[in-house]
Amino acid sequence: VEYAKNNSEDIFIKIEIVNRSATAAPITVLPTLWFYNRWQYSSKARQKPGIEWVNKGTVKASHEKLGSYYLYFQNADDLYFTENETDTEKILGVPNKTPFVKNAFHEAVIMGKNIKALRDKKQGTKCAPVYNLNVKGNDTATIYLRLSNHLNETPFEDGFAAIFEQRKKEADEFYQDILPKNSSADLINIQRQAFAGLLWSKQFYHYDVERWVSTSDGITPVSEQRLKGRNHNWKYLKNQDIIIMPDKWEYPWYAAWDSAFHCIAMSIIDPCFAKNQLILLTREWYMNPSGQIPAYEWNFSDVNPPVHAFAALQVYHREKEMKGVGDIQFLKRIFQKLIINFTWWINRKDENGNNIFGGGFLGLDNIGVFNRSINEHHDDISIEQADGTSWMGMYALNMMDIALEIAMTDNSFEDAATKFYEHFVIIGEALNELGLWNKEDNFFYDVLSLRHETPVPLKVRSIVGAAPLFAVSIIDKKSLASLNDFRKRTNWFDNYRINNNLFLPNEETSDGNDQLLSLVLKERLVEILDKLLDEKEFLSPGGIRALSKFHLLNPYSIHLKSTDYSIQYDPGDSTSDFYGGNSNWRGPVWMPINYLIIKAIKKYGEFYGDSLKVECPKGSGNKMNLKDVAAELTKRIASIFEKDEKDNRHTHGIYNSFYQLPENKDLLLFYEYFHGDTGSGLGASHQTGWTAVLVDLIRD
Repeated sequence: VEYAKNNSEDIFIKIEIVNRSATAAPITVLPTLWFYNRWQYSSKARQKPGIEWVNKGTVKASHEKLGSYYLYFQNADDLYFTENETDTEKILGVPNKTPFVKNAFHEAVIMGKNIKALRDKKQGTKCAPVYNLNVKGNDTATIYLRLSNHLNETPFEDGFAAIFEQRKKEADEFYQDILPKNSSADLINIQRQAFAGLLWSKQFYHYDVERWVSTSDGITPVSEQRLKGRNHNWKYLKNQDIIIMPDKWEYPWYAAWDSAFHCIAMSIIDPCFAKNQLILLTREWYMNPSGQIPAYEWNFSDVNPPVHAFAALQVYHREKEMKGVGDIQFLKRIFQKLIINFTWWINRKDENGNNIFGGGFLGLDNIGVFNRSINEHHDDISIEQADGTSWMGMYALNMMDIALEIAMTDNSFEDAATKFYEHFVIIGEALNELGLWNKEDNFFYDVLSLRHETPVPLKVRSIVGAAPLFAVSIIDKKSLASLNDFRKRTNWFDNYRINNNLFLPNEETSDGNDQLLSLVLKERLVEILDKLLDEKEFLSPGGIRALSKFHLLNPYSIHLKSTDYSIQYDPGDSTSDFYGGNSNWRGPVWMPINYLIIKAIKKYGEFYGDSLKVECPKGSGNKMNLKDVAAELTKRIASIFEKDEKDNRHTHGIYNSFYQLPENKDLLLFYEYFHGDTGSGLGASHQTGWTAVLVDLIRD
């Protein structure tokens, strides 16, 4: 199906039905127009919308707010009308008052039910022209339609079909200006399909929690389960917006940190939408009054990693790079709201007040040895999370960077920058000096604390221990020369900590012009990279694994509350039953985490240059500076999608023969995650979602 706009209220539609077989085959096609059912449960008296027959090839759709639209269609064999109403007999066992229910077309085509009634009905809230086709072998049948707000006597006039080629040509010209000029045809195709997936995944999303839990839809009564079930305490949340969905194919839903990554990729083609999308989740009809950003529909109260500030910076800088000027107004808007969210984290997720943060599973599903939300159910258990603390260090540093960028044009933001700088330093001190760094293994681990017992490091080598890398920034001291208050306050703070032998996560270049701020000091950075760049541990042919391959031969176990918990390396889908048995993160390559790792390593490389080189891969004897390491990791990530010398793609795995067919050779799916050894696609195949950040890496 192809859609081409003649203008914003006149849409041409082309449906091609291709028979790939050598023999003819029948097919019934029903292009369907319907109205969203608000009338069934609305408390307001509204005029019910309707669709009515006009003539042989036209129906008229009328709505009190949208006005009138006409659907034009060619040479249909039949025309059915019904109502977009629930089939209560099928769903609830309650007899329908009328045969005109929402699934009536299915019953007519598949079961032969009520065909005459649907044919004789000349109006409704759901309508479909019916095409009974018999497509010859190796042939194509084409159906054209048009949805317009104007009555047109000749909707399919000469030249109608040309609009599709014209729009394709314009799209080619648009992307020609945006995509890197030195990209191969294959890389251009990869990027184009990633952008297409993002654009297609924009979805109208309507969820009014208060209405859902407290009112009836006219079919089922208000239930105790809803009144006291999950999300019942988010009654002020009223979603009614266009949102980029992680997965429009299987089940449209949004997730806060998914959305942040979507916006990074989206900013390359539509920075305005990306900025508004980031702001949307911080608006008062989304954000909890206490400051929490809703995680996702499954449980708004779950905690996602706080990457909104990071995404806002990426979007800001990408637009500034393209337009030559940054949108300071956008930074100011998002900054004010993120202060509220940052305060929620500080007050709610620092259980012991020591700047060590939790948050439960934090979107990492079962990457740990057990569900890290376990302490929510046991008062005598607490888990001090290396990644939770790192995310907060990153958050503070991102907020400092935003404040400094704004302060260059509005110095009233200097003291906010100073405040977040101090937050970053004390979080860095806690991460490095309160037991999360394991000196035996030279790696960061979560720490399990039981009442009246010695804390135990959870020695799972996972991206939890690499998360401290994410918090890194470079301050150009010359560019901040005008920020007197920030310079004076941070100098005093630094000198105080130096004079009192306190931790300071800073390092300057030899000329003193640049200062590196990082949760990971140089010696520990080298130790972490030693594991990340080891093909026997984290480094796979397609990027960084979420769990070290070390655990293939060395499973980790712990006995807790009369239960044994263990973890091992699984290169594909998880073999554990956490989160319904389909959890994703044990072993596979996960795009957003690779994105953050690559961005961080590149930043370290910008600071250290050739003064710091590491072996990549470990054991190869090949020494690289960190910018080259970041480039090598990007190449590995891109190789998942690129064609090899046999025109195969790793992401297609065992299905490469299907994608060798001429009609499929350029098709790509952007899976949720990828096999830790082969790079084949796993998880939600039609997701696109955060995997689209690949385009930003390719651009860099």
